[in-house]
Amino acid sequence: MKRSKKIVFIAIDTSDINQVKKIIQDTKNSNYQIIPKFGHQFFYSRNGRKFLEKFKGNYFLDLKIMDVSNTAMNAIDSIRDLKGCRYTTVHAHGGLKMMKTVVKKARLTKKLILGVTVLTSLDNKGIKEIGHTKTINQLVLKQAGLIKKAGCFGVVASAHESKLIKKKYRNLFVVTPGIRLPGDKKDDQSRVVTPRDALFKYKADAIVIGRSLTRNNVKNNLKKLIDHLNK
Repeated sequence: MKRSKKIVFIAIDTSDINQVKKIIQDTKNSNYQIIPKFGHQFFYSRNGRKFLEKFKGNYFLDLKIMDVSNTAMNAIDSIRDLKGCRYTTVHAHGGLKMMKTVVKKARLTKKLILGVTVLTSLDNKGIKEIGHTKTINQLVLKQAGLIKKAGCFGVVASAHESKLIKKKYRNLFVVTPGIRLPGDKKDDQSRVVTPRDALFKYKADAIVIGRSLTRNNVKNNLKKLIDHLNK
């Protein structure tokens, strides 16, 4: 895959509309597909949904839907009017039946479903604390299999698991969060890699990058990112 085909999702971690507009404007680039990703903070904010209703262009709406099948299906139906929403997420912990139900509904709304595996804020100690006996690698591969079986377009997983997923499930679109530019702080993440390693070493199709890009001068950070990717 050519580098220009890789996707960079920009995590919009603010509910300030003016700041959102500036981030989007300052991250436009013709060499990479750069797509904004909106999460709970923005979507649930007072003006967030209204902004997305009118947004021109594709975006990633990261809702991590996880509930009983009927409720999860209705959640997808409730965003059918968001025409720019190209991607949205369900959590694999909701189970195979739930994910199948969501995928079936999403096909009617022309949205691509990504299945979320283990959050990048968790490590092996963290998943043991919540009752899992498998390692992260084992758990993510198990979840990736269910995500594929459910008919999801892709999977969200740390870059550390990306290569394993690609080896076993070649056609799954892999999105990797937990991305930091070299030298940046991990913050609340545990399983972190650089953009270049995620895309070209661990074979991810897309990365999600937030604070490394949106802190301070966004245009300068974007240049650092592009220079880093083009080395």
